[in-house]
This record gives sequence, C-alpha cells and structure tokens, in this order.
Amino acid sequence: MPTAPRIAVLLPCHNEAVAIAGVVAAFRAALPGAEIHVYDNNSTDGTVAAARAAGARLGEEALQGKGNVLRRMFSDIEADFFLMADGDGTYDAADAPSMLALALAKRLDMVTAVRVGQGDAAYRPGHAWGNRLLTGLVGAIFGRRQADMLSGYRMLSRRFVKSFPALSGGFEIETELTVHALELRMPIGEIRSAYGARPAGSASKLRTFHDGARILATILALLQRERPLPFFGALAGLFLLAAIGFFAPVFTTYLASGLVPRLPTFLASVCCLQLSFLAMAVGLILDTVTRGRQEARRIAYLAIAGPGCREPATLSPAPGAKLDETPAVHPG
Repeated sequence: MPTAPRIAVLLPCHNEAVAIAGVVAAFRAALPGAEIHVYDNNSTDGTVAAARAAGARLGEEALQGKGNVLRRMFSDIEADFFLMADGDGTYDAADAPSMLALALAKRLDMVTAVRVGQGDAAYRPGHAWGNRLLTGLVGAIFGRRQADMLSGYRMLSRRFVKSFPALSGGFEIETELTVHALELRMPIGEIRSAYGARPAGSASKLRTFHDGARILATILALLQRERPLPFFGALAGLFLLAAIGFFAPVFTTYLASGLVPRLPTFLASVCCLQLSFLAMAVGLILDTVTRGRQEARRIAYLAIAGPGCREPATLSPAPGAKLDETPAVHPG
C-alpha cells in the first residue's frame, strides 16, 4: 500500500506578526498531514512568537532576502513535496490540495498558482503589468510555459528542490525557479488561484521599481549564463554594425581620392571588427561550457527519484547466493 507523500509548507517571513498565525492555521487545515515551517528573516515585530504559538516549526536565516531564506529552507528541510508560500496571507491555502493532486497525478516537478487578483488592493495594476512584461520576456527567451513567473505560491518536488542551485538573494528567486524548470525541460503545470489583499496592519516588503530592476537584471544575467551564443552573438552583430558604420565614410573617401585622411575613424572600425570577432568567439566557447553545465545539472536532477517514484533500491544477492569477496584481477 503506497504511503502518503511527506509535505513541507515553507513560509519565509520578515515582520509578518499580524498574518502568520492565520497563515499557519489555514495551511494546517488545507494539508492536515503537512509540516509547517516558518523561517524568520530578522523580524522585529513578534513574528517568531506568533509562529511558535501557532505551532509552526521554526528556523531562521540571518542573510536578508527571500532568496537567502528559501535557499536555507531547501537545504535544511526534507520532504517529498515542498509548498512555497508567503507569510502575509495573500495566497489561498485552500488551493494547496489541488496543487498537490495535480503534481501527483501528472508527476510534475513544479505546479505554479497563477494569481487572480481579488481587487486592485490585492494585485495592483502596476504590479500586474510588470509581471506580464517580465513573464513575457522570460517566455520569449526560455520558452512560454509559465503564465505567472513571479508567483511565490508553488508546489515543488523533492528532486526539483534538491537539484536547484538557489543563487538569488531576494525576490528574484521566483525568476530563477522558473528558468531552472524551463532549462531542464521539467514537467510543470499551473492552476488558477485567488490572490487576496494583505490583512490590515501589515505592510508589503516589495519595492516595485527597485525589485523590478533586480528581476530584470537577473533575467539578463540568466540570458548571458544560459544562452551565451545568442547573447554574445547579438553583441558581435552590434560591433560589426559599428565597424561598418565607421568604415563606410573612410572607404568612400579612399575610392574618391586614394587617401585615408580619417585614420582615427579607420582604427575605430578595425577595433570594432576585432571586438565583433572576439564576442563571437566568447559566445561559442561559453556555449560549449554551458552545455556541459546543463548536462551536469540534468544528471544531478535525474539522480533523485521523481514524484510518485521510489528511491532506487540497493542491489542484494539472491537467496542462497554466495558473495565472492576476492577482488577481481584484470589482465593488463
């Protein structure tokens, strides 16, 4: 008889004393057998006491930022499935069983809750527009398989979590999670979920323009790291266009007079041409390196049993068989 999967609910928190008790209670009601983990991130408002009173398992991370907290949680906690959420009460805990059921039924490594705002106070139009823009940008680069790249409400398999490098420090962690799944071509899915307003008395930690700029910078860094040939190929093309632009008037003058009076312009065209060749060479070399890194990540991912699969059994001898303890000697 198959055993029920172990579920860990991960709630990274910074100053969420107003909401955290209700969030813990909601997820305990939605997933009665799950372990609820609250990791505090330098709170100063009684978040730890509220989480302890609610019966959550407590942890802490001193490095500030959601990405840092989740990296610590991914390394500390063991489970078959990990449910990421926020401690601010904006995500609907009642949808957690549906996310788990979808992950189990289709053996998915990630199920994302696509946020459906319950009024402007919950999902401000500017945030929704920025999310669509950034999600569309990632989709154009890495594949259009996610409708809400910045959602922080996700069900993740053990092999996803334990093969995820988690390099981000802040709110850009969701971008990194999405690109990790798209790059390894993992089986993923989505459900639509209500996204509500924060409870009265709590304040959002999201800084719209600052965090949006960090997410955009993360996307560009991931493009350079995961798609080096297109990235450096585009740079090579720009340098080549600049070289042609510098060289065209010099060549026109040379055809008319047989002289090259614009020597600095000619040298600038030569430098741009060399930079174009260099950028293309760097792109080709890094593309080979990236392919090797992707293969290594894929092997690490496959080394962990997937959703609904058993861990590989250790081979044991058949009954009555004798083990030859003499080491084999190979000629030559």
